[in-house]
Amino acid sequence: MRSPQVIYLDAVGTLFGVRGSVGEQYAKVAADFGVRLDADLINRSFYHSFQSAPRIAFPDLPQSDIPIAEYQWWRSLAQQTFNQTGDLIKFANFEAFFKQLYAYFATAAPWFVYEDVQIALDTWRQQGITIGVLSNFDSRVYKVIAALGLKHYFESITISTESGAAKPESLIFEAALAKHQLERSPDLAWHIGDSFSEDYEGANTIGITAFWLNRDRRPTKNLAQQAARTIHLLTDLQQKGSNSHQ
Repeated sequence: MRSPQVIYLDAVGTLFGVRGSVGEQYAKVAADFGVRLDADLINRSFYHSFQSAPRIAFPDLPQSDIPIAEYQWWRSLAQQTFNQTGDLIKFANFEAFFKQLYAYFATAAPWFVYEDVQIALDTWRQQGITIGVLSNFDSRVYKVIAALGLKHYFESITISTESGAAKPESLIFEAALAKHQLERSPDLAWHIGDSFSEDYEGANTIGITAFWLNRDRRPTKNLAQQAARTIHLLTDLQQKGSNSHQ
């Protein structure tokens, strides 16, 4: 396997994660509005709502309208989350709460960077490899990456809301490749992410060398996952070379 010219990385779950849980962070902001929440209940409801929601992408939407669409997508998700738990009625002004919540997740406060990330990024940069972000995220990711001190590592950031397509769709991978003139040479790129279907299978479909980042060492569910190039830390690629199949 040849060394890559470009390495693309997923954002949430790969570069950084939520401190504690989404439910804990929601409860923290709700407390500012005098609302007490069961963080575990909110967390379960959030992931149920998130998994059933359409992926966050807005095909054919003008770029100028994307920030509003992003806000409305997340507001709808939050409202469904609180409807399911019966907590929506506790908010005297849900719009004011959500506005603060949305802004909060654009800061460093609710996030943490995984310990292996900067070691891996430093090594790849020293090797002269170009690094990009490729994520099903909204435009707040630019602020988050900067706030977490990671901005200088990345030469491109490709997100679903601006691409009009979300992983595992080929279009978002093609958009990322185009930023580095690799449309006709996807084999010169790697993609690493924590979602088997969105990251690993999506990248493999168009010829990008993919690695499934299984941080939690979740058991494989099928033969496809068993056969995947799997790593548990980003630094596994440097310690073991490209033969990271496990």
